[in-house]
Amino acid sequence: MASFSSSYRLLPLLLFLLSSSPSLLFFSSVYGSVQPSAISAGSICQSTPDPKYCRSVLPMYNTSADGYFYGRYTVRKSLSQSQKFLQLVDKFLARRSSLTPAAAGALEDCRFLGSLNMDFLSTSFRTVNSTSNTLPQLTADDIQTLLSAILTNVETCVDGLQTASSAWSVRNGLTSPLSNDTKLYSTSLALFNKVWVPKKKVVSTAGGSSLWRSSAASTNRFALGHGQLSFSMSDRARAVFDSARARRRQLLQTNDGTNYVVVSDIVVVSQDGTGNFSTINDAISAAPNNSAGTDGYFVIYVTAGIYEEYVSIAKNKKYLMLIGDGINQTVITGNRSVVDGWTTFNSATFGNF
Repeated sequence: MASFSSSYRLLPLLLFLLSSSPSLLFFSSVYGSVQPSAISAGSICQSTPDPKYCRSVLPMYNTSADGYFYGRYTVRKSLSQSQKFLQLVDKFLARRSSLTPAAAGALEDCRFLGSLNMDFLSTSFRTVNSTSNTLPQLTADDIQTLLSAILTNVETCVDGLQTASSAWSVRNGLTSPLSNDTKLYSTSLALFNKVWVPKKKVVSTAGGSSLWRSSAASTNRFALGHGQLSFSMSDRARAVFDSARARRRQLLQTNDGTNYVVVSDIVVVSQDGTGNFSTINDAISAAPNNSAGTDGYFVIYVTAGIYEEYVSIAKNKKYLMLIGDGINQTVITGNRSVVDGWTTFNSATFGNF
């Protein structure tokens, strides 16, 4: 069972789906006017989960390199490794006739997850290759989400291979490269956090708990659980959102600042027929394809209810945001399982396919 009140892997209350077509990318010569300070590979590797591994992959000869150089280097190397992994999976799939259906299914899942990783790394590299300054908070959050999702995708691939006992011979051929790739992806994420993510400070909420907040305040702040999110949307979209939440406590507050999420459009899913759609999948299908981040998020507000459906989000559905009605209010449930013949990845009730 999946609900908006708890996380399913990397699917929190707000689901941000960002992707772009993979492509081979090269370092840009256009950076900010401020020259970052040089740092040794050994020093910056101390901020990674495995400093020894980090030092083994970073170029040690460049004494004038800065943190941004090392960050770009690892993201670009990660992209290259993701391409090699896909080629390896294709090599195994070329012998499909000798594979059991379970093994072939696990490999197909790995191939799809690997292609997602290429998309995510391409998007990440384009972003980090464009600047040698800290990123705007929301952009940094987006890239953090992508780089974190890559690690989850690798784990899901391995889980699927381990579950399909007939795929163990295939798994043995993929375990070693996947282990090294995981270290590289973790290093990329750590270096990204080190140099591109704005510094944050901890502030207290009214209930005494703590939350992270950027130094800039936000306008039209929408409080959500223990955190807060600011929306910038049209009057029509705001009216739809406010109307849908009219029966619940008003959570809109006003503050000063410019750190907000732009909303391109909003639709409501309601089982009683009062919304735009009665199923979540129909609302997702109505979202524009390959939308640009500058246009804003397509928000799907799902009212309270138990939704017995398998939510599938295609790769071309980008910049979607799903919002539920609260803990134990909006629930998505399904009963697929590996025991019934589904692969680990395809047994998900809520997934990006």
